[in-house]
Amino acid sequence: MTEPALAFHSVCKNFGTFQALDRVDLEIERGSFFALLGPNGAGKSTLISITAGLSTASSGWVSVLGHDVVSDYRRARNCLGVVPQELVYDPFFSVRDMLRQQAGYHGCGRAYWPWIDELLQRLELTDKRNQSIRALSGGMKRRVLIAQALVHKPEVIILDEPTAGVDVELRRTLWAFTRELNEAGHTIVLTTHYLEEAEQLCDRIAILDGGRIRVLEDTRTLLGRHPYRYLSLQLDTPDAVLPEAVAALVESRDGENVELKLQTGRDRIGDVIEAVRGAGYRLQDVRTRDPSLENIFVELTMNQDKVAAA
Repeated sequence: MTEPALAFHSVCKNFGTFQALDRVDLEIERGSFFALLGPNGAGKSTLISITAGLSTASSGWVSVLGHDVVSDYRRARNCLGVVPQELVYDPFFSVRDMLRQQAGYHGCGRAYWPWIDELLQRLELTDKRNQSIRALSGGMKRRVLIAQALVHKPEVIILDEPTAGVDVELRRTLWAFTRELNEAGHTIVLTTHYLEEAEQLCDRIAILDGGRIRVLEDTRTLLGRHPYRYLSLQLDTPDAVLPEAVAALVESRDGENVELKLQTGRDRIGDVIEAVRGAGYRLQDVRTRDPSLENIFVELTMNQDKVAAA
């Protein structure tokens, strides 16, 4: 049986009386492009820190390609590359020297220098290779961190909010590059608050909330199992008073622009349009769309909050 890329077995993490992770069980298959999502404080960064050896679990265990991150930490870390949220770097080295030094930490010598030069080129850092890292912009420092995580050609790559606060150009460059890495067989694990990225890139999604895995599904299955769709109406009157049955379906409204959430099999588009017209209003525009991952994420995490509050 092939070992999964990452395995988490009954992982708990306590900080005093606060339980950040509560019996997390999760396996991420080799070669997948996996999204680990969750609201702030859900436990994502804690789980990544345990995986990277920056923290230890209170109980349970984690393995990378079958190597326990505690008892077999050397091989586990050599299989893993992590792009952290924080801009952490050594300010006294040039970009290329720092990457070569990082490769040396993993026992990768001069044979890896052509790969480092390729990383510099792919991440559009070639003209910055001899500059001090502290002289770079925030976006360029982010590129260096990505290159640093990849210098030893790890089989498993964790991207922890890699596009937070970066420009559109870097975002496109990064996603094109990571797609190629995934197609070449690397396992990619992504955490992001840009849920459209996860929807477009990832084949499987886990939602962590309150330290527990609440959802674990293929992306298409997750998007397809919510029995509703959205209907956007543009009315001819900004202050139109909608019929009661239609008003009950309103998800959001901005003047004449109204978005309704319709339950599949119960709320018919034709009935809604007839009711609006019957109230004496004309429709300037009508559009429909299926729920996005963001809609589903908000619904699932809000429901968990309501359960916890109860």
